[in-house]
Amino acid sequence: MAHVQLRDVVKSYGKLEVVHSINLEIAEGEFVVLVGPSGCGKSTTLRMIAGLEDISGGEISIGDRVVNDLPPRDRNISMVFQNYALYPHMTVRENLGFSLKIAKRPASEINAAVDAAAEILSLTPLLDRKPGALSGGQRQRVAMGRAIVRHPDVFLFDEPLSNLDAKLRTQMRVEIKKLHQKVTSTIVYVTHDQVEAMTLADRIVIMRDGHIEQIGTPLDVFENPINTFVATFIGSPPMNLLDGRIEGGQVVLEGGDILPIPPGYSAQEGRLVTFGVRADNIMPVGHALPPSEHMAEIEMGVNLTEPLGTETLLFAELAGREVQAKMLNPRPVQMGERMTFQITLDKCHLFDRESGLALKG
Repeated sequence: MAHVQLRDVVKSYGKLEVVHSINLEIAEGEFVVLVGPSGCGKSTTLRMIAGLEDISGGEISIGDRVVNDLPPRDRNISMVFQNYALYPHMTVRENLGFSLKIAKRPASEINAAVDAAAEILSLTPLLDRKPGALSGGQRQRVAMGRAIVRHPDVFLFDEPLSNLDAKLRTQMRVEIKKLHQKVTSTIVYVTHDQVEAMTLADRIVIMRDGHIEQIGTPLDVFENPINTFVATFIGSPPMNLLDGRIEGGQVVLEGGDILPIPPGYSAQEGRLVTFGVRADNIMPVGHALPPSEHMAEIEMGVNLTEPLGTETLLFAELAGREVQAKMLNPRPVQMGERMTFQITLDKCHLFDRESGLALKG
């Protein structure tokens, strides 16, 4: 395994710059997820690490080697794609051992490596099948096994679960997490799915328009978003954002409702701000978590409900915006019913409305 470092890396297609001087350090054995909307530059960044895309500027190191000019085969990386890229005429065993066969490794070494990878990924009973006889999840495990047998310094995953249904995606997330615990290799993983990012990563790199917006642990970026983009991209449902103005040391929302400034934030009188609160931190009185030290109450009318079993997602309206809240121990709610909601202020956020940046004190 090896560390990976990107220093001022740029990618341009002609005059169009799509990755803008990004810097990133990935430690040995770390599981880092690049996440962001389509077109943000995450897959391009991964392909530059792999050597499948030339860089236009900057430097990429894997271990102690600068790899800017090295072809993919000399970087000691293995890449897993979303379309599996298996050879349909070969058995699972032949697919797993193909790269070692091309490298002219001894048959005994190939068989041992294939058997070890198959054991790790529970593929042993499938070794004599061909890809056409496998499920999507099994094919993806074969693709991962083909990467394992090479003992690479770095594993690269490019949206490997995109072609799977929701149940299989959940199962494969667990498989990938177990794989990392077993092989302890450095992993760089690309996805547009923030749930994958949150559940898999040691650290998340959130990208937008070719820039890195924030790097941190899943919990850190969830609890301390640097701006409104991160706040709404990470977390499901997205954070509620309400526009207002600082008046008399409070947040006066558009429409006239008043909320205190969340603890740890500060803003000058008259500043245009955006108040952020997640659905988990705005709940109806009597159907909420125990109150914390800093609480506020606000009344809203409920327009829609989504029962989720032990909780219900409520859609209400405040300050001209749709607000999503949660109800624990739910009861039937009439459409249009007005309810008083508790807001856990020490879990709320305040952003500058123009720049979108957090206004931490």
